[in-house]
Amino acid sequence: MFRVNENYLKLPGSYLFSTIAKKVGAYAAAHPEESVIRLGIGDVTLPLPPAVITALHRAVDEMGAAETFRGYAPDLGYEFLRKAIAEHDFAERGCEISPDEIFVSDGAKSDSANIQEIFAADSRIAVCDPVYPVYVDSNVMAGRTGSFDADTRTWSDVIYMPCTAENGFVPAFPESRPDLIYLCFPNNPTGEALTKAQLQDWVDYANREGCVIIFDAAYEAYISRADIPHSIYECKGAQTCAIELRSFSKNAGFTGLRLGYAVVPKALRDRNGVSLHALWARRHGTKYNGAPYIVQRAGEAVYTPEGQEQVREMVGFYMKNAAYIRTGLKEAGYEVYGGVDSPYVWLKTPGRMTSWEFFDYLLEKVHVVGTPGSGFGPSGEHYFRLTAFGTWENTVCAVDRIRAL
Repeated sequence: MFRVNENYLKLPGSYLFSTIAKKVGAYAAAHPEESVIRLGIGDVTLPLPPAVITALHRAVDEMGAAETFRGYAPDLGYEFLRKAIAEHDFAERGCEISPDEIFVSDGAKSDSANIQEIFAADSRIAVCDPVYPVYVDSNVMAGRTGSFDADTRTWSDVIYMPCTAENGFVPAFPESRPDLIYLCFPNNPTGEALTKAQLQDWVDYANREGCVIIFDAAYEAYISRADIPHSIYECKGAQTCAIELRSFSKNAGFTGLRLGYAVVPKALRDRNGVSLHALWARRHGTKYNGAPYIVQRAGEAVYTPEGQEQVREMVGFYMKNAAYIRTGLKEAGYEVYGGVDSPYVWLKTPGRMTSWEFFDYLLEKVHVVGTPGSGFGPSGEHYFRLTAFGTWENTVCAVDRIRAL
């Protein structure tokens, strides 16, 4: 009789956002008269930028003509998109990343889950705590995380680096050396960011200790302060220790369109001189047939002058929401973080409520949905995340409801 991969059986309970969906669904069914405002999941609400829509229509027309029809995409992605990425996301910021170091994918979530495949089975991982669950869960599936402690909700073989108000949400170097370090800045869920000097310290640490940093830059478009780096490759030495993941989902509204990319520099090699670029290229070509041509043309449109202006307007809209949430909650007496360089606002739960108690309290009392911090890790307990991706009307209404409590 066949057997399943038992690592999957180690995953505790249901996925965080599935649990939220079930609880909200049950509440909405029992209270159909109530208007529930969802500020939990980080999904966008604005439509795609007009430049993207135009590019999609043009690409569809090309696919409908025999002389311009496209089949399988090149393994790394079409050169027109990779060249635009290299120029606008890196060269303009002084980073030397070539188009053939860029691997186009269907999103940063997939890349963050899949990138661990090219590392040794006994690799030790370190994560910021709280942490985007995909980083840990994908390593659970790979068998790297040891046993799960239900009381502390931690894995025995994972190095947790607490990021709380007490340390300014900046992780300290781990006491024991990891092989892989997951960093997401601006951070999901805390909304906080690292300065260039702080990130440079991590690059220096990784090079010194022989670690690889998996740097998730999905929210770089929301950075407002000058001393916050948009890419880890703005730091000296990053090309020998870091892989960067990017997404079109939050900056250009591609959550339903799906597009992202990973940067794996050719200078990044293991202790035996094996090229991680070559390994990822082999994995990419073996397990992936490429983002659709029409979607990659849509991604290219993001980098046109019209596309860039429209993306700035979109980001500005969500950051206006974030400012309203941040200011409104502060005025209501909450301890609030984030919302300056990211679309997430991270707040302390009142009266030492647990994060799930606060979730139930908001849902029942004012019909507002957020995300319990404990779902992101043990250091997320007594914190709560609200997103700025709602409509302006819903954002204002949700904050005003909370302030009235």
